[in-house]
Amino acid sequence: MGASSAGNALVAAVLFTLLLLATFTASATTTVTDDRGVAITLTEPPQRIVTLLPSLTETVCELGACQRLVGVDSFSNWPDGVRRLPHVGGVDDASIETIVSLKPDLVLLSSTSRALTRLESLHVPVFGVDLKTMADVHRALGKVGQLLGVSPAAAATISARVDRGIGDAARGVPASAQGATVYFEVATGPYAASASSHIGELLTRLGARNIVAGELGSVPKINPELVVRADPQVIIISQRDAASLASRPGWSRLRAIREGRVCALTQQQGDVIARPGPRLDEAARSLALCLVSTKGGAR
Repeated sequence: MGASSAGNALVAAVLFTLLLLATFTASATTTVTDDRGVAITLTEPPQRIVTLLPSLTETVCELGACQRLVGVDSFSNWPDGVRRLPHVGGVDDASIETIVSLKPDLVLLSSTSRALTRLESLHVPVFGVDLKTMADVHRALGKVGQLLGVSPAAAATISARVDRGIGDAARGVPASAQGATVYFEVATGPYAASASSHIGELLTRLGARNIVAGELGSVPKINPELVVRADPQVIIISQRDAASLASRPGWSRLRAIREGRVCALTQQQGDVIARPGPRLDEAARSLALCLVSTKGGAR
């Protein structure tokens, strides 16, 4: 081979290598639009992630990236390993100083969090997520998966498992336990899960009827008189608050209380049900058990 031919071959090899590098770099760059409508571009998959919602912590871990978490919100406690991570506050009281000190290359948080604009002003990459319904959960799995650079099949597999588990739970509720009117209390106030919340959607899939209309918002603070007037057949509430139900004005007359149709959730059950995340199938099983154990069907 002559010197000219060798030189041409070398130039061709260099150009080919540069083309491969350019292609790889372009493919590594990811742009995903968050639930505020803001496009977030990452030049490489994030390796230092902070989450400010338990459901987002669980989503990251279910997608196989738990080891990338460097900080979580105050309420994240699953999987068990996240308990050992720095806890940086919550939706309304996040410690911006602590988050910045962790040097995250991505912060996942609620699209309405007060921390969003503060972190953006400090040039910390943020991604806002709106999590209220089951559709939101499936969408978040896909978008977070894109940001993490995991295979789209991973998110699809998790979504399919969740939906299949909810269907199995629904089929396990006998006809005698379906059709019940249900009041689900999320927190004292009282704050209730409405028909438009992910909890309300799960109850509907299980054949129950939520007494709190979706038009009131996802988790509205309600007038206790609404519950008295609706007189639900089943009440689902935390163990902590169940004991005092009968002492609420007018509630001792509720048939759910008179007939012992109160399902008192443990802290662990309450966490799973309250979090719109990848454990919705487990949440559906707990809610189904409530309906069956209280024999909540219409009589």
